[in-house]
Amino acid sequence: MKQNDYGPIPGSTILKGIAGHKAIVMAANVRITTVAEGIFRAAKDTDSAVFMELARSESDLLGGYTGLKPQDFSERMRNAAEAVQFDVWALHADHISIKKGDAKEVEGTKELIDAQIKAGYTSFAIDASHLFDFEGRNVREELAENIRVTSDLARYIKSRMNGKEFGLEVEVGEIGRKDGQGLILTRPEEAVEFIRALNENDVFPDVLAIANGSSHGHSYDANGNVVEQLSIDIPQTKTIAKALRDARLKVGIAQHGITGTPRDLINLHFPKGDIIKGNVGTFWQDVVFDTLKVYEPALYKDIQNWTLDKYRPLNPGRQDRQVFDGNCKFAIKEFFRDIYAVDQETEKAIRAMAYAQSLVFFRAFGSYGTASLIRKPKK
Repeated sequence: MKQNDYGPIPGSTILKGIAGHKAIVMAANVRITTVAEGIFRAAKDTDSAVFMELARSESDLLGGYTGLKPQDFSERMRNAAEAVQFDVWALHADHISIKKGDAKEVEGTKELIDAQIKAGYTSFAIDASHLFDFEGRNVREELAENIRVTSDLARYIKSRMNGKEFGLEVEVGEIGRKDGQGLILTRPEEAVEFIRALNENDVFPDVLAIANGSSHGHSYDANGNVVEQLSIDIPQTKTIAKALRDARLKVGIAQHGITGTPRDLINLHFPKGDIIKGNVGTFWQDVVFDTLKVYEPALYKDIQNWTLDKYRPLNPGRQDRQVFDGNCKFAIKEFFRDIYAVDQETEKAIRAMAYAQSLVFFRAFGSYGTASLIRKPKK
C-alpha cells in the first residue's frame, strides 16, 4: 500500500489487512475532537491501525449532538492525522441508523451518505437492526426489513463511491435491546442468515455488529454508581464467529459498548481475530470532562448544571451521577464554543490523557504492529 498523504484509507483495506491475526482495530468515537491528536500519536508510536468515527446521532446534516457535520469531522480528523503524520486510519460513519425503514427515512439517509462521501469518508456502518419482525415465521422473515434496507443502502454507497474501495459494517440484533429477561442476544442462525442474505444481494460486509450483552455508555449498580464489568457474552460471540466461518461467510465481528469493560479483561478474554473492530466512544468523552474538572472547573460546573437542570426531570428516581453520565453528551453542542476555546494547557492535558489511554487500549486489543501489516504489499 502506498500513501502520499495522511488522509484516510478504505476501512476494507484495514480490516482485510489484519485477517488471520489475533488483533482488534480500535474505532474511536471522538465526540470532542481535542482527543484525536493524542489517539493518532499513540497509533503512530505503537504502529496500530485505527478507525475514527462518529454515529449518525453524533454527526448528521445538522451537526448531531456534537455540533459537527460530516465535513467538519473529516477536516478535524485529517488535520490531526497530518499533525502527527500518521497514515493508517479510516474515516468511518458509525451507526447510520434507520428506525422505521420507510421511503422518507431511507431517502434522508441517502442524503447523509452523500454528505459523508463528499467529505471523504472511507467506511460506513449501516444499522437497520431496529427493523425486526417479531411475528416472522422464520429467521429470514424476522430479518426481512433489515436485509432489504441494508442491501439498498449498501448498494447506494457502492454506486456513489464510483469504484473506490470502502469499508462496510452491518448490524444484526439491536445492541442494548432488552426484554423481561434482560438483554436480547443475537443467535448464531440470525447472524448466518443475515450475512448469507446480504451476499445473495451482492452485498459483502467486512464486519458484523451483533448484540452480545454489551450496551452503549456506562453500566450502573442498583444505587446508580458506575461499575466496571465484562458484560459481553464471550462464549456466544465465539459461537457466532464459528457459525459464520462454518458457513464460509467472510466477515469479522464488530464489538460495540466497550466503555466500562476493564482492559485487562479485554486483553485476556476477548476473542481477537473473531472480534476485529472494537468501538470505544463514551470513554473519550469522559477523558475530556474529567480533565475539565481540574483545568476548567467553572466550565465543567456550567456543563454539569445545564445537564442536570435539563435532564433530571426526565429521569425520576435516578442519581445525579447517572443522569449526568447518560446525558452530558448533549451538552457538547450546547457548550461547543467554550469546549473548543479552552487554553493551551487544558488542550495539552487532554491530548496527553488521550495518548496514554490509547496506548493501553492498543495493547489490550493486540493491535501493536497492525499498521505495518496493512502497509506491506500483498504478494
